[in-house]
Amino acid sequence: MKQHDMISDIEAEVRYTQHLIGRKALDPRVMQAIAEVPRDRFVPDNLRKAAFDNGPLPIGHGQTISQPYIVALMTDLLRPGAGHRILEIGTGSGYQAAILSRLCERVYTVERVRELGEAAARRLESLGYHNIETRIGDGYAGWPEHAPYDGIIVTAAAPFIPPALVEQLAPGGRLVIPVGEIYGHQELMLVQKDADGTLHQKDILGVAFVPLVGNEPVS
Repeated sequence: MKQHDMISDIEAEVRYTQHLIGRKALDPRVMQAIAEVPRDRFVPDNLRKAAFDNGPLPIGHGQTISQPYIVALMTDLLRPGAGHRILEIGTGSGYQAAILSRLCERVYTVERVRELGEAAARRLESLGYHNIETRIGDGYAGWPEHAPYDGIIVTAAAPFIPPALVEQLAPGGRLVIPVGEIYGHQELMLVQKDADGTLHQKDILGVAFVPLVGNEPVS
């Protein structure tokens, strides 16, 4: 399967789920970024033939690169703008950060598994994504030094919305996060913060993510 086939699959799934996500098509800017970032460079070598399939793939350490449709949908929900600063929790292989880097001014991304985070940093640098800053750390704590963020995206499921991430979200900002149990129901949620700090939460659709693990980074 090629990259253009992946794009067609994403578009078809958007149409199939339009009654849940409330739209028949995603932002053309998001779809263009998906088309431009080579997903096959962000998966293990032995899985490159499956890189453009519309499904998640393992990347080691019990982690995955998300299904392309979910990457596109979460990016669309975030509404990244040209001047925005975005925080990502869960760098993984770096694919989501690469997508975001084409749509905003700066991406800050946090990974708990040191080996994954360091490999992603090298990969992103070698591929020319220079507006991304990486960090090894606890995703539940966010990255307060660069807050507030115009958008925050979490690529692993948390049992609750981490208060630190809400605090680090700028007024008018958006937080996209899967919330739920590891082996139970998970819901992709959109959290919007008004100018006065009031929060609005919306369930989007059921998802299945690896868990967001806190505390100290691991190797």
